[in-house]
Amino acid sequence: MTLTLRHSGIPSLPLFNLNENHRLRSHVLVRSIGYDKSWESTGISGVSLVNKKNAYVAASKVGGNKSGKEVSEELKVFWDDGYGTQTLDDGIEIGRTLIKSDGGPPRWFCPIACGKPIKNSPVLLYLPGIDGTGFGLVVHEKSLGKVFNVQCLHIPVWDRTPMEGLIQIVEETVMIEHTFSSNKPIYLLGESFGGALALAVAARNPTVDLILIIANPATSYERSPLLFLPSLLGDLPEEYYGLLPYAIGPLAGDYIKIAMVRSYGRNHLESLLQLFARFSEDLRLLPVMAKILPKDTLKWRLKLVQSTAAYANSRLHAVTSQVLVLASGRDYLLPSKEEARRLFRSLKHCDMRVFEENGHTILLESGVNVLSAIKATSTYRRSSKHDFVKDFLPASITEFKASPVETWWYHLYIDAVMFSTMEDGKIVRGLSGIPDEGPVLIVGNHTLMGIDVFPLVKEFLREKKIMLHGLTHPEIFNIDVEHDYYLIPFADLLKLAGSIPVSGINFFKLLAKKSHVLLYPGGAREAFHRKGEAGKLFWPDKQEFVRMAVRFGATIIPYGGVGEDDLLELIIDYNDMKRNPLLNHMVIEGNQRRINLREGAKGEVAEQQLHIPICLPKPPGRLYLKFGKPIQTKGKEHMLDDDDYLQELYLQIRYDVEKNIAYLLKKREEDPYRGAFERYLWQMKNGPLNQIPSFEP
Repeated sequence: MTLTLRHSGIPSLPLFNLNENHRLRSHVLVRSIGYDKSWESTGISGVSLVNKKNAYVAASKVGGNKSGKEVSEELKVFWDDGYGTQTLDDGIEIGRTLIKSDGGPPRWFCPIACGKPIKNSPVLLYLPGIDGTGFGLVVHEKSLGKVFNVQCLHIPVWDRTPMEGLIQIVEETVMIEHTFSSNKPIYLLGESFGGALALAVAARNPTVDLILIIANPATSYERSPLLFLPSLLGDLPEEYYGLLPYAIGPLAGDYIKIAMVRSYGRNHLESLLQLFARFSEDLRLLPVMAKILPKDTLKWRLKLVQSTAAYANSRLHAVTSQVLVLASGRDYLLPSKEEARRLFRSLKHCDMRVFEENGHTILLESGVNVLSAIKATSTYRRSSKHDFVKDFLPASITEFKASPVETWWYHLYIDAVMFSTMEDGKIVRGLSGIPDEGPVLIVGNHTLMGIDVFPLVKEFLREKKIMLHGLTHPEIFNIDVEHDYYLIPFADLLKLAGSIPVSGINFFKLLAKKSHVLLYPGGAREAFHRKGEAGKLFWPDKQEFVRMAVRFGATIIPYGGVGEDDLLELIIDYNDMKRNPLLNHMVIEGNQRRINLREGAKGEVAEQQLHIPICLPKPPGRLYLKFGKPIQTKGKEHMLDDDDYLQELYLQIRYDVEKNIAYLLKKREEDPYRGAFERYLWQMKNGPLNQIPSFEP
């Protein structure tokens, strides 16, 4: 039986296209309808709509693999996520195009900006807010389109499909995708009303592998000012309805942040004139909202929101899906911050991130990167089980530019100086002595609070375009949002910077992928050391990593870091906490819910409990890092069982690390720019983009 496509009255929309491997075929398979394989290879021009019980799939230039471009296996470092290249005005333009001829039932479309995702990418279904257009994802289309097969739900202006019908439409698509790829998760990204709709679908399908990303979900509708809007609309004369967007607009979103999307991730402040021009342009777009949501449509949609929110709230106990709530701290339409906390406590598998400075239109405002939030919460996966190594997505160009490590004040405060050692023993400034080809294992000492990690990873990205994966304590990936909320920014930044939970299997996978791996044998004992212990190693008596490095023929590079004593003053350490009854109780209580990574091990490295020492910033000095001469293990694989060789290699690495520390402690005394004031004066004369000199190696 050949699949027949029926053309409708909806014109061809050049703004929309299907991602590579878009699931028109799956819509056929789930219904056991045959199709002509020649259709897939030859393609179809124009728009075709597949009628599936009132759910349509809109397509443009569909078919086959005639694009000429192969699907990438994975993303490269500094991949272009396109963030900020599309903004609200682009979304409004899409909305204008949609409502020109907006008959028919709800349907799915894929924005052409999404492009082709990487291989084996999961499906992401975007469920819109009360506007129903589906353009609310416009700022994030390019970035999400790199790692998801994105489909957006569009609810036409005059459509009156009830809640049950919308749930059925989403459910049918979910089941189709689940049948087509049962080993992959299906993502539902719901905004406001779409968030409540996503929870309703998840509650009805507990056996399907769904992952929900819900932004300011409307499940808090009964506690919002919107509850009184229907009665206000009933008393509002039709001729004044066009003024409503101007009245509600300031409550719905932060226009300044919407206007600043194009400058997100830059280190310089955009001129006030440019910002004002964009702000004024966005205000002129407000009348379009009256066309997208006419008075009768808005009244219908508000009833739809109320019924869907009530339905979802009554079934939260049935939601077994993994849920990530993105909430705004300045949402004046919904109590989103409080709702995020409620959902976090009510749902079985829920995480949340609060963006304190953003408004209700969180997906259209600067300061919010949906993909970064997904990555930072370890929510992205391409199979039934999350794999920290296989599912890792490298830093995009926007994430690199938006990182605090790239800010002027961070450079001024730390301004890390790095030296590496060439094969012939020559010491040079920079990372020239680090091999470009892996596997490479970098082993060193932890400075206080791990302040060396961020400049180290940043410099590998900047100079060598290499993602340096730091093996990190698993507790960083298990932050208690309610009790350890103050650690979330630090933990999220670590995860975006390439950190992987330390374990034998993850270490194995990274070396097998020929990655560059960063390892601190002293772990938390060194990072949270005590007074007078700066630069002192607390390593286990026996090697824990050398055998694995030799197995893969990795190049081992010992490195040492100093400078914490110029940056931080340790006020209360572990010994002080143990002597104070209150602080000691807090340490003991905090460790009851944490993993003891070295349980059963001997020595001081295993005895200290996890804690956060109390430090104060000092007048900034400088951080110094030195990488020693590379140690080659390639060709030594036959010595895996030679314990004497492995122990000797371990002791050599430790000796080299200590030698690097001693070298830096001596040489930094010769640095004329060790102080921040001296560096500031140099930058004023030479410019902030030039590398500030240091001592001669």
